[in-house]
Amino acid sequence: MSYYSSILLILLLALGVLSVLISENNRLPRQKKRLFYTTNILMALAAIAEWLGLYINGNAAFPAWMLASAKAADYILTPLTGITLILLMLQPGKTAGRISRLMIALYSVFQLVSVFCGWTVVIDSSNRYTHGPLYPVYMVFNLAVIVGLALSFIRYSRSFRKHNRVALYAIMLLIFISMTLQELGGSSCRVAYLGMTFGVAYLYIHYTEFAQMQMNDTITEQQVRISIDPLTGVHSRLAYTDALKACGDTPAEDTTVFLIDINGLKNVNDTLGHEAGDELIRGAADRIRQAFPDSCGIYRIGGDEFVVLGEMTEEQIHQAPVQLNKAMFAWHGTMAKAISMSSGCARKKDHPECSMTELIKLADQAMYEQKKAYYQSSGADRRRR
Repeated sequence: MSYYSSILLILLLALGVLSVLISENNRLPRQKKRLFYTTNILMALAAIAEWLGLYINGNAAFPAWMLASAKAADYILTPLTGITLILLMLQPGKTAGRISRLMIALYSVFQLVSVFCGWTVVIDSSNRYTHGPLYPVYMVFNLAVIVGLALSFIRYSRSFRKHNRVALYAIMLLIFISMTLQELGGSSCRVAYLGMTFGVAYLYIHYTEFAQMQMNDTITEQQVRISIDPLTGVHSRLAYTDALKACGDTPAEDTTVFLIDINGLKNVNDTLGHEAGDELIRGAADRIRQAFPDSCGIYRIGGDEFVVLGEMTEEQIHQAPVQLNKAMFAWHGTMAKAISMSSGCARKKDHPECSMTELIKLADQAMYEQKKAYYQSSGADRRRR
């Protein structure tokens, strides 16, 4: 087996393995799979046609028409492979697609007729081929495909992050260097299809990696949306559940829990409307953010209920309610004129035997004691809270 025959065999095996990987990739859209399959098939056929042309060339055992046909297939399939590479990166519109198909059809007819007319390939008496008078047509068409391929790479790269484009440009460089080496090296350097096979494989890897990154970004974005309360911008109840799991049953010694509840929200909703109630909830969240350290997590766990969770010093624990009261008195809404909140606190250091669940219950009890005192002093009906 000759060296180039070995290269061809490895190339065909590599394309086969790549096709298996493509078929097993469930994240790849069906249309993109078809384009990859088409590219692999055309590349395999083009490489076989080129190899066959070299094998038959100068071999009198084969008829001249067979050599001419092999070269015509080579001249047709080579630019077609480049076009499918372009389609892998771009999705042309209907008009561009029709024009491309028409040009390919006319060019293919030209090459098939050339088999009999000797336009691009001339076979001499020793069954060797030379370029015909219209061979420049193939060169121009092939050059146009190469230019289109380069432009497609550049346009395709714009859909990626800047740091993802370097790999794409490296793939483009690999393909172009392999094509240039073959053109300069002639029959002794048949590496164009090998380079293109590597290029398609790397393009597949790059595409799937980018698709995975997009999927990860989408998942992360969805997780952020789920973990943030849309009305207030503080953490949601789901994030609160995750935070409790992270704390475990034995939280750190300085772990502190504040439970905060808006006083009179139901009354505001009933008398002023739910827009006013929403304004009150947003105002409460904003006041809580101002009162507590940035290191603490703030969670809205119900309509009017908030939890502040984090590690706090004794000074911070004493200052937080004071700052919260100041922030409440300074707040004035456009619909709800004033805001009032009750809060309760529990600290692990003060209750070392308590689990996280028990700390929350203690903070909840303290909050309801304060709320009870609020309603007793204000004379408001707790049923309209």
